[in-house]
Amino acid sequence: MKKIQITNGMFIAMVVNLIFAKAIGLTQGVLARAIGQDMWVATLLGMLQGCAMMYIAYLVVRRTPHLNYIELGEVLLGKWFGKIIALLIFILYLAGFGPVLITFVYHIKDYFLPEAPVWLFTVSSLIVGAIGCFYGLEVMGRIALIGLLFIFLLNILIIIGSTNEFDIRNLLPLLEHGFPQTAAASLHFDVDWSLAIMLVALIMPFVSEAVPRGSQLGVVSILVSGMLIVIWAILEGAVLSAEVTSQYTISCMKLARNAHIGNFLQRYEMIMIALYSVSILFEVMFCIYGTSVTLSKIIGIKSHKWMIIPVCLMLGIFGTWIVEDHFRAIHYLEQDWPKIALPIAFGLPLALLTLRLLFRKKLNSAARS
Repeated sequence: MKKIQITNGMFIAMVVNLIFAKAIGLTQGVLARAIGQDMWVATLLGMLQGCAMMYIAYLVVRRTPHLNYIELGEVLLGKWFGKIIALLIFILYLAGFGPVLITFVYHIKDYFLPEAPVWLFTVSSLIVGAIGCFYGLEVMGRIALIGLLFIFLLNILIIIGSTNEFDIRNLLPLLEHGFPQTAAASLHFDVDWSLAIMLVALIMPFVSEAVPRGSQLGVVSILVSGMLIVIWAILEGAVLSAEVTSQYTISCMKLARNAHIGNFLQRYEMIMIALYSVSILFEVMFCIYGTSVTLSKIIGIKSHKWMIIPVCLMLGIFGTWIVEDHFRAIHYLEQDWPKIALPIAFGLPLALLTLRLLFRKKLNSAARS
């Protein structure tokens, strides 16, 4: 059987796509409500914290790059511990599907198809995601590369289209609420890194240069993601102002409506949706992949493909319930989701790193085998 190989470019593209759509679509509005015009500063702080956590996530598997977090847990403390790790990652991706579906549905339904039922968006996204997940990580990696190209193009166009409306005075005064409050607000952006950190936990054994360049790839992927996202944070603050940004659930669509290039390219949000779609559908794909892989480990099935349909049913029911009510969706996004994501995504790598140090001899014997 051919071993799955994820190239360096695929890995970086997968991290960027997994973070980008929700970060510019929902997170900036949350940050604007929390910290005002310093939302771009909070985004930069979150990027630095993401780099640190991604590096720690790599340290966990540095000496055993052929093992993912679940397999590493089995080596350290037995199969029962591996199942606990699988359950935590399963909960993270199941809960993370809520914000992902909020991003997908509210972009299209609120701005283009207000009369369409929510289930139509849920079913269509899950069908596309299930097909991508079924064909495997290499296909998903190639899709992510296409998505990364579209993201670069989207950023170039939004910069060009927003230049005439840019007003740096909307970003002042700097750190109006003080550094501690801005740093606390950056935790909302850290939540976006949680899915990417658990991506490393699952696919690092498949990355072709995980041994010599794993740490570099992880940090570079966060830096690339952060710089692509902070562009939107600055533009939304400077073009719309923090007050306007805070009033929108999908603030990036308001920015897209303000953007224009010349006299012929006015409906910019249509172009944005076209370029944006690959990235958001990749997020759906990887939520299906993460939940199906972990559920198969919990049950004890070798192939995760048998779990794709049951997982899609669970994700569909949960995601539709979240999205149907705007107030429920916003409360979940700002209150419940961070309480689930941060302890798992940040706590699990730190706990495994500690256990790795405690059981160093057992780990070294596993690395030699």
